[in-house]
Amino acid sequence: MNNDGALERVRVVLTRTSHPGNIGAAARAMKTMGLSQLVLVSPQFFPDPVATARAAGADDILASARVVGSLSEALEGTVFAAALTARRREMAVPMKWAREAAADVVELAAHGDVALVFGNETKGLSNEDVALCHMPVRIPVSETYSSLNLGAAVQLLCYELRMAAIDPGRAPATEFEPATHEQIEGFYAHLDRAITASGFFNPENSKRLWPRLRRLFGRIRLEKDEINILRGMLSAFEKK
Repeated sequence: MNNDGALERVRVVLTRTSHPGNIGAAARAMKTMGLSQLVLVSPQFFPDPVATARAAGADDILASARVVGSLSEALEGTVFAAALTARRREMAVPMKWAREAAADVVELAAHGDVALVFGNETKGLSNEDVALCHMPVRIPVSETYSSLNLGAAVQLLCYELRMAAIDPGRAPATEFEPATHEQIEGFYAHLDRAITASGFFNPENSKRLWPRLRRLFGRIRLEKDEINILRGMLSAFEKK
């Protein structure tokens, strides 16, 4: 079953790119695979003629690209975000390979916008960036030479998404309403206030607690109703 509708709800998010050519290459990769939403987080150069030249006809993707100041802003309104990372993260939720992750992204796109997040060309994504996403994703590159150009990485992930979208055996979307990025971050902020006020959490002495809590809740795909239940519980505890 062809599902270009799902691909239209995928945001490709490039964070702090240093070379405008990679933005153009990403736009070209997206257009060839039927994706159209490009979001740029604090690019060093954009707009730029080099980006336009590398886009090779995907000028419309560049023209409609949104430029934002933070990854959190780029993820506003999404129900799922996958972070492409080249290394394992100690405090992150379990990693998935690109092909397996693509099936999840396409399935969740039935419920709203989803995001594929790519890091800077040299530094990649920070631990804080990965913590804002639901799933770390890796491309199974060679162990002897793992360097992959940003544009090529975007092309590979967009290809896997398209293959997942047109898979005739793909399972139908699960019937639930996933929590949005803002709802999840609102819950974390509420939890932070509650456990700090209770004395359980001391920001000066418990620096590893928050990464662990994010990993704990990140293992499941929190639904809107579950967020409401959790925040209701926190509010009840606060009243006591």
